[in-house]
Amino acid sequence: MKKLGTLLLVASIVLALGACNDSGSNKRFLPPSTGPVNSLMVVMDTELWKGPVGDKIRDEFAAQIIGLPQIEPLFTITQLPPKVFKGTTTYSRSILYVEKDSTVLAHISTDAYSKPQKVAVITGPTEEIMIKNLDSLAPRAIKEFKAVELAEAQKRFSRSLSKDKALEEEFGITMDVPSLYKVGKREKNFVWMDIQIPKGTMNIIAYSMPWDSFENDSTFVQDIVRMRDSIGEKYIPGPYENTYMITEKAFAPYVFPAEIGGKKAAEVKGVWEIHGYPMAGPFLTYIVNDKEHNRKMILEGFTFAPSTEKRDYMFELEAILKTVNFEPQAPAD
Repeated sequence: MKKLGTLLLVASIVLALGACNDSGSNKRFLPPSTGPVNSLMVVMDTELWKGPVGDKIRDEFAAQIIGLPQIEPLFTITQLPPKVFKGTTTYSRSILYVEKDSTVLAHISTDAYSKPQKVAVITGPTEEIMIKNLDSLAPRAIKEFKAVELAEAQKRFSRSLSKDKALEEEFGITMDVPSLYKVGKREKNFVWMDIQIPKGTMNIIAYSMPWDSFENDSTFVQDIVRMRDSIGEKYIPGPYENTYMITEKAFAPYVFPAEIGGKKAAEVKGVWEIHGYPMAGPFLTYIVNDKEHNRKMILEGFTFAPSTEKRDYMFELEAILKTVNFEPQAPAD
């Protein structure tokens, strides 16, 4: 029966993909996908979930997110037995289907049951083969799940966007910023927008640096810290005199290659703190190579939310920053 169940699942995915490629009246209607952002539906036998295969899934898909001050998982996982995977449960936006079966499969499909949706399917005759398939597919599955979740987050806040022109007027860029974010500080070459959240704030800042600000790869991380600390001292005060934002001294930030707004960039994740006062939180910075305007464009999101999970706050900030558009002409110096 498991073999039949797997074949039916694969067949339904193939049919769905084929229907999506048809035009006109043959095109299959797909309901909108559902679920909280950063949630993952894992469809697999409960006994399998409790064993090594389930452990592997948790290691990969519920891994700790780097750059947060507390342990939070990459995805919030809900496990569901295959026999109840029907009806509205198939509308989840991100799905991982895992089954022990003689068929060996490691595949990702798009919009199989709803839209937008990603469904990753893993099967194998033994737990060892299933774990091997998970090893090979997990990085791509995580990337595609995250992409569909980012798109969903952007869709949700795009319904009401800020009409403020501060970013365009200062830097010649635009971003899809929700209307609840307000510009709290604007100076030459610096814009700070924020929104009140329960117990804290979410913040977006933007500024530019000279093109040759980071010439030495061997000191790149130190230069980033020096840059952030100087900006924090100048523009981002703490609650008392002589207190201001700096990069947490205890741990160096993580740096990854990225692309944002169609340009190469460095993605920086870490924790900020207030010099001289016990406040801290996560930050996400993009250092964008804007060669056309001979500058490094710096876009950053940071959150202050003590005693609160911060994953989804930082995910919203990432979704906002990734809407940056460099098409408008940058203002002349």
